[in-house]
Amino acid sequence: MHKAFTGLLALCASLLLGCGAPPQAASNGNQSDIDKAEAVFAGGCFWCTEADFDKLPGVLKTTSGYMGGHLENPSYEQVSSGTSGHIEVVQVIYDRKQISYAQLLEAFWPTIDPLNGNGQFCDRGPQYRSAIFYANSDEQTLAEASKAALQSSGRLPGKVVTEVLPSSTFYPAEDYHQDYYQRNPLRYAYYRNGCGRDQRLEQLWGPKS
Repeated sequence: MHKAFTGLLALCASLLLGCGAPPQAASNGNQSDIDKAEAVFAGGCFWCTEADFDKLPGVLKTTSGYMGGHLENPSYEQVSSGTSGHIEVVQVIYDRKQISYAQLLEAFWPTIDPLNGNGQFCDRGPQYRSAIFYANSDEQTLAEASKAALQSSGRLPGKVVTEVLPSSTFYPAEDYHQDYYQRNPLRYAYYRNGCGRDQRLEQLWGPKS
């Protein structure tokens, strides 16, 4: 990632010592090795966002789902039609002893197009827009600082329009959407390439290191 942006983000994180709850002492040996926390991100098609977060050390589990709408237990058809008000999201369960919330934010940005406010890549509509959902004031502060650092870095040729929103009820997506990139690798690769996702990411962020 661009050094200027990374430096600014590190500074923001250092000013927020203790963001997120501190590691909790567990009553037994197994639990003491892991300090679980949850984060929610929207990066367009949740198949791709799930695949991107699963690569990160310290991420324990990802679940594709929906958040932010006005219907209870929405279906994929309702969300994709744009009538339910939900956004496709991924719930990330991670170990704070291995990766911090600030590091998740830093990893999130180069997986999306932060300049596009009406979807991501070939998927158009508000149900595919990018967003960071915060569960508490510490996460909100970090997310907004991260967004501001990216904007001020001059790394991108435009305004960062990714939203920072309060978390609401998370609805897991249907089973066939979960781990789609692993269960259907050929179809996933065809979709991702046809959608132009990686091509656009390379335009914005440069080749993957």
